[in-house]
Amino acid sequence: MTLDNYRPHVAGIIKPIVKVCVKLHLTPNASTIIAFIAAAAAGYAFYQSNILMGVIFVFLNAFFDAIDGAIAREMNIATPGGDFLDHVIDRYADIFIICGIFAGPLAPWPIGVFALTGVLMSSYLGTQAQAVGVGRFYGGILGRADRLVLLIAAGIIDLIVAGGIYGMSFLGWLLVVFGVLGHFTAAQRFAHVWKELKK
Repeated sequence: MTLDNYRPHVAGIIKPIVKVCVKLHLTPNASTIIAFIAAAAAGYAFYQSNILMGVIFVFLNAFFDAIDGAIAREMNIATPGGDFLDHVIDRYADIFIICGIFAGPLAPWPIGVFALTGVLMSSYLGTQAQAVGVGRFYGGILGRADRLVLLIAAGIIDLIVAGGIYGMSFLGWLLVVFGVLGHFTAAQRFAHVWKELKK
């Protein structure tokens, strides 16, 4: 499913926005930090059951996360340090958002832990592939862009349809999906890397 495959198409769409950001002297690292703050705010909003604000902050996280690398390339200042910071912030952003959902009344904690481990393991295997010489690999059924879009969609559905399904919010059910597909994606990435290492 992964929307990461469509990054080249998105690059053309966001290029005018990136140029404006460059004119406003918004640096890539500043964009990354704003994305992190938005994720923390989203997590807190979900914890407080303020789904509308949670959705808005998830959107802001997705937006600034999408443009930080593009800004770096536009300014010709892309560095390994910036890439490293971006990946660290992304993981903390995932933690804040998911923990915010299950720390409050939107989902039970066992489901939240299941989702969080699936998300973190799939992300870890994507970058660990590079560490063992295979190259960074983000294949599989569920990537970070997919998760952010699904979070926004589930939040909007929760705003429209009160009560969720079987007593749990749509965001809660989405965590079940994150757990299942996250661990499945981790298995897909493991299989790919293992196969490459055996060549």
